Amino acid sequence: MPKPILLPDFQPAEADAEVPRLSRRGLLAGTGSLVAAAVATPALARAPMLNTKAPGFYRFQHGQFECTVVSDGPLPIGPALRTFRGAPEAEITKGITDYFLPMDNVVLDQNALIVNTGDKLVLIDTGMLSVQRPNTKTGRLLISMKEAGINPADIDAILLTHPHIDHSGGIMSADGKTRNFPNAQIYLREGDFKFWTDEARFGTPAEGSARTAIKNLLPNKDRLVFYKDGQEVIGGITAMQTPGHTMEHCVFMISSGGKTICNIGDVAHHPVLFEKPRLEVAFDTDSKLGVASRVKLFDMLAANKIPALVFHMAWPGIGNLAKAGDGYRYVPVPMQLVD
Repeated sequence: MPKPILLPDFQPAEADAEVPRLSRRGLLAGTGSLVAAAVATPALARAPMLNTKAPGFYRFQHGQFECTVVSDGPLPIGPALRTFRGAPEAEITKGITDYFLPMDNVVLDQNALIVNTGDKLVLIDTGMLSVQRPNTKTGRLLISMKEAGINPADIDAILLTHPHIDHSGGIMSADGKTRNFPNAQIYLREGDFKFWTDEARFGTPAEGSARTAIKNLLPNKDRLVFYKDGQEVIGGITAMQTPGHTMEHCVFMISSGGKTICNIGDVAHHPVLFEKPRLEVAFDTDSKLGVASRVKLFDMLAANKIPALVFHMAWPGIGNLAKAGDGYRYVPVPMQLVD
């Protein structure tokens, strides 16, 4: 029989040596001694708590475009059962809690996208800086832009997917007197502009967004540009109408160097709407039309493997969609580091 090959560190016991046996009681006693020793021994080095947060921006390359997601902060919108409908309460509850999210308060991220095309610096949606809510951390868009090294005065164009309170609320200062982006033209749909700046919305659930649109859009009437469905609004950025959330809500297809990403605005704003896309959203202008637009868009994105930038998904809101039964899987895109 050949001799066994032994690793250098391994020394076999002599055949007649007595092997010590460790009882359970002895093992526990030994463990206790180790813990006591660890507690009694002071740390050799101790760094202070830094108490600093990560900056509110994420930058990635998209073809020849440089893209930067800037956060406007978390947006709490209230109980889930007040937001979602069209299914039994138990189904909605399971859909929310399966994502380890609370039912009493849905909290959305706000991921505004800035695209540097090399020719234009474009901001898509602006958060709600001018209409900050009490006891929330919304309205930090300008802080995030500063952290990202982007000067608001350098923004050439603001593209609005729609003019709701959390998408057009950052155009003006809180007092409504100063333009936060003094050199930007503002692009939106004409029908949405007329609807949301109409005082007929006062006294209805749409009043908050109407007052926001009036405050942020009317002072800029001289720099508004109305785009159409299917139009290339800025070189490489094309609008696609997805009605329902508002009647002229649009997404933006952003293409460069053979790559495309879709900024989906509020076609969906919560993970449960990917898994259960036929759930209705209470604050859609036409929730059933919103469902139809969501399913149609998601089918297209999944079939063509086009990633999505989702304004309200967990930071930074970039993911791929894959068909999964009657719904879709949202798969976050791995972080892309830029040297």
